[in-house]
Amino acid sequence: MPSDPTARWRVPEGARLTLAKIDPRAADDAPGDKAATKAASDTLRAELVELQARLYAESRQSLLVVLQAMDTGGKDGAIRNVFSGVNPQGVTVTSFKRPTEEELAHDFLWRVHRAAPEQGRIAVFNRSHYEDVLVVKVHGLAPPEVIQGRYEHIRGFEASLAAAGTRIVKLYLHISEEEQAARLQSRLDDPAKHWKFEAGDLEERKRWPDYQQAFQDALRATSTARAPWYVIPADRKWYRDWAVLTILTRALRDMDPRFPPPADGLEDVVIR
Repeated sequence: MPSDPTARWRVPEGARLTLAKIDPRAADDAPGDKAATKAASDTLRAELVELQARLYAESRQSLLVVLQAMDTGGKDGAIRNVFSGVNPQGVTVTSFKRPTEEELAHDFLWRVHRAAPEQGRIAVFNRSHYEDVLVVKVHGLAPPEVIQGRYEHIRGFEASLAAAGTRIVKLYLHISEEEQAARLQSRLDDPAKHWKFEAGDLEERKRWPDYQQAFQDALRATSTARAPWYVIPADRKWYRDWAVLTILTRALRDMDPRFPPPADGLEDVVIR
């Protein structure tokens, strides 16, 4: 076991990442088969619950988790499975959809900064400020020089959060085009999932190569030592959840949150 088991997924700063070389179905480094890996995830989840309780009680540092993926990439499922059992008072989940008129009247990071975690909290971004260098780039809504400038703004924004005590973990859930097709089809086949399906999903799917290039460019440009990207093979959901739990528990262990010391004189307090 490497000293840092998360290094296998991390994108080093300045690395010439090639997404096409990463197998979305890879699971060779899992603790075992599906059942064994799920059992390992249960152990990690219990540790995550304990670490989150300490972070919330300490209230001196915070954790930002950024989740990005193609449509059907598993962001909702990862949030549901990874954070099951944590104290909901200490975790917020924000989904960044099409900007409102008020948000468009400000710079693109304005709405994101407002959702950054306060001390003691974990904030999960289900999509994020990266939409402004992904969707915007794929649909040609801004010229290349604007996109390049936004990479720089993002690096500066994340550096300022890190300097203020926020640990940043950015996760790209990497699925294959074939897996996306299967997941879209399952939404059509199951009436209980029809609400998840939108005709626009098929139009976006036609832009698969463009999105893959946009993700690759963004990950290359914005993975830094203080705000690293991790590429998680996500075709196998049980592997995805284990990998995400491994990364988050490692980050929280490094943060080492502590319960505050008790107030003086508690040993003399008697409840009558």
